[in-house]
Amino acid sequence: MSKKPRFITPRKTVKKPLPTQAETTVEKFSHDMRGLARVGKKTVFIDNALPGEKVQFRYSAHRSRFDEGVAGDILQASPQRCAPRCPHVALCGGCSLQHLQADAQIAEKQKILLDQLARFGGIEPEEILSPLVAEPYGYRHKARIGIRQVKAGKGKKLIFGFREKRSNDLTDIDECHVLHPSIAQQIPTLKQLVAQSDGRAYFSQLEVAVGDDAAALVLRHLQPLSQRDREAWLTFAKNTGIHMYIQAGDAATMQRLWPEGGDALLSYHLPEFDLTLRFQPMDFIQVNFEINRLMVNRAVQLLDPQADERVLDLFCGLGNFTLPLARRAAVVVGIEGAGALTQRGKENAILNRLDNVQFHTADLNAEMVKKAWASGGFDKILLDPPRDGALQAVRGIARFKARKIVYVSCNPATLARDAGELAQFGYRLKKVCVMDMFPQTAHVESMAVFELDPQ
Repeated sequence: MSKKPRFITPRKTVKKPLPTQAETTVEKFSHDMRGLARVGKKTVFIDNALPGEKVQFRYSAHRSRFDEGVAGDILQASPQRCAPRCPHVALCGGCSLQHLQADAQIAEKQKILLDQLARFGGIEPEEILSPLVAEPYGYRHKARIGIRQVKAGKGKKLIFGFREKRSNDLTDIDECHVLHPSIAQQIPTLKQLVAQSDGRAYFSQLEVAVGDDAAALVLRHLQPLSQRDREAWLTFAKNTGIHMYIQAGDAATMQRLWPEGGDALLSYHLPEFDLTLRFQPMDFIQVNFEINRLMVNRAVQLLDPQADERVLDLFCGLGNFTLPLARRAAVVVGIEGAGALTQRGKENAILNRLDNVQFHTADLNAEMVKKAWASGGFDKILLDPPRDGALQAVRGIARFKARKIVYVSCNPATLARDAGELAQFGYRLKKVCVMDMFPQTAHVESMAVFELDPQ
């Protein structure tokens, strides 16, 4: 006789509700300069919280290994806390450290650099140079302002601004204190202009580029502009003196609306080297001109090229380091992965009447030693890679056995990794410094000097 199956009613699992807010004391900064604290046995990363502060915060995310939060009431404030200038700082991801005094920001960035070098590279510099600092506001010569039209109730709302913190959503802004004043003062007018445009639903961004001589805007649009819109943007450009471009697709689709004639390039100057470098609005340049001048000066000083030496400049862009080095060295070879920037470098060499410099487009992760441009070897090397660093390039240039290498970095973690690699090839980390290229943000820019151990 078969038995009837038993049906077992599963027990209901009652999950403990996650907390919405808590109170804690911040221990230190995390690598991205959020306050790091522990609530119970769990680590919490807290926006708007400084080391040593006692804060009440609300949770913004619960994860398996850590939580995230945003400080509200500051129950016991750090002496380094200051009042943010910008009313959008709570949401906007453009700059997240306005609550920390500028001198404290750069001091914390130096700590992060040294910590990353020790943790990921197992290395310690012999000397720490003074930081490079400048004006902490109004410094951004390059930026990208997003434009979105979203549903709001039964209608639509225009959002004009930068991305929110840790999100792809945009924060609507009415002012910005880190943008160059020539553009920052136009934000209300630009918002109104976008709002009144026929094609506003098809606008995606405004690219900002400011040179020493002029400012430019590039409007990215996904549908052709109406004649009315073209005239409105043209009138704005004429009234403000800001160069105006429109772009329907990739960089090749960029067209200049105004001025109709004359030079289409912007420029910046490196007076210590008697150089003028020209660039298109969409070209990569350093966003902070004052820090860039200090950075170039220090890099050339530290590399110390001599009149009989060959120098290699990797990730050279449009010649920001290449041309100043060419004022000192016998020959400088600049290598860049983007052909448009290589061409700009050649043009800048001609503009500045430098005939001892070469520019080549090449894959910087490929073998270098056998390239024709590398046949003469190099006495000294400078590299300025993107955030993911230059691991393959470092392995390649180590074979040149250059006496000195200056590494300009925008990511201390990949600098530390590459420093450890250079150590394996016999290079000692002699000097480091941090540079405040992006005040009010958690970006850590730095420079490191390596020298080959004598055999």
